[in-house]
Amino acid sequence: MPDLPRVTIITPSFNQGIYLEKTICSVLEQDYSNLEYMVVDGGSSDDSLDIIRQYEHRLAWWVSEKDRGQSDAINKGLARASGEIVAWLNSDDFYLPGAVKSAVAALKEHPDWGLVYGDMLAVDGKGALLNIQRFGDWGLNDLMCFRILGQPSVFLRKSVLDRAGTLDTRFHYLLDHHLWIRIAMLSPIGHIPQFLAAARFHATAKNVAKASSFGEDAYAIVRWMQTQPELVNRFRRLQRSIWAGAHWINARYLSEGGMPEKSLQAFWRSFQCDPRIVLRDWRRLLFTALLLFGGQGMRSLYLKYRQRRQLRQLDPAIVTLLHQERQ
Repeated sequence: MPDLPRVTIITPSFNQGIYLEKTICSVLEQDYSNLEYMVVDGGSSDDSLDIIRQYEHRLAWWVSEKDRGQSDAINKGLARASGEIVAWLNSDDFYLPGAVKSAVAALKEHPDWGLVYGDMLAVDGKGALLNIQRFGDWGLNDLMCFRILGQPSVFLRKSVLDRAGTLDTRFHYLLDHHLWIRIAMLSPIGHIPQFLAAARFHATAKNVAKASSFGEDAYAIVRWMQTQPELVNRFRRLQRSIWAGAHWINARYLSEGGMPEKSLQAFWRSFQCDPRIVLRDWRRLLFTALLLFGGQGMRSLYLKYRQRRQLRQLDPAIVTLLHQERQ
């Protein structure tokens, strides 16, 4: 299939059977024929293996064995990947229709891009819309200052990944962001203003259950940047914004993890380094303050209003898909 580059998708999985089938189907139902799909399970004890076996005839490879975490599982898949383009989709997230085809088209149109990323939906465990996440045309400086890409919407060129290296297993929470920086050090990255995927936010997701650990990874990435000869001059120019971004990441996830007092302290540290970083996320700052001072009711009302407003901004086909997800 000379006109259709092979795309390899990897799903790392561990005890997410409640969501896994939706994830698998969202890959297998993509309108793209040259697709290689792998599931790397970490030795689940729920019904994940039964679900995987239902679809194993359509998988290029799968395994279930104890691993050293998400990055280790993804790296196992990457080691076997034969695609020119690769991506991973976590076992509680899902692609939207046409995601793979759109990513491939963008990479073919821009042969200099090392990765492409689209926009993303945030949904809860039942598939209800929580937020629309639109991203900008960002580059290495932005990533160093912790502009975060929606990982499920990212597709990588394998040739650039081979030069950058796979995921660093020392990182467990911002492992993707660390890789994006390394790729952006080698080639331009590109954005397409199209919704490609949905990420779930639920009680057992690590962005909620392990919220306090994201800041630790952010600070570790800052320390890593300072050891990279290629980044030294950029770091000196950007260091206040970089530290502001790291504090903002810490504040963001502490807020999502229900720790408003610690979150506001991190927001203040970010503001002291570079007020612009905090002010671009003033709504989250306001929500966090409301949580601290008992304004949960007002926050809930606003979130419901925002959900209705954002649903009106989406393509009717996506709204229908989200409605079906909740059935």
